[in-house]
Amino acid sequence: MKRHILAMIAATLLLASTAIAAQTLLPLRGPTPLEQVTPAPRMTPMRNTSEKEVRNYPEQPPVIPHTIEGYQVDLGGNKCLACHARSRTGESQAPMISITHFMDRDGQFLATVSPRRFFCTQCHVPQHESRPPVANDFIDIDTLLARSQPGGRR
Repeated sequence: MKRHILAMIAATLLLASTAIAAQTLLPLRGPTPLEQVTPAPRMTPMRNTSEKEVRNYPEQPPVIPHTIEGYQVDLGGNKCLACHARSRTGESQAPMISITHFMDRDGQFLATVSPRRFFCTQCHVPQHESRPPVANDFIDIDTLLARSQPGGRR
């Protein structure tokens, strides 16, 4: 009897997995076959605002709310520091870079930006005016915490 039930469960699982595998999902590249190259989609315009974006989780690097087209961020210079350096925030009114950007790998504070934190776009990214390519039901940590409180929205 047990073998009969186990065999039925195994057959059901096999049929379910076969049905799922048979479903075709439309990939982000659309119906174009993999061996064909299609033109890249047009770039959407960058957001260009002074508004700060809300962070979705603790330790999330802030996103860049303004356009950075033409900015030099390489070994020769860093245009971001023209506004966000500690010495420039008074006149630019831009937020100063985090104190963590002045620490070396051993946790020692430096007088200037750490070389490992010099390339801003390694962590901070500009935002584009676009819709997400796939559905997203992400819920930020503040909403989750509010929902977990008594009387919180579910």
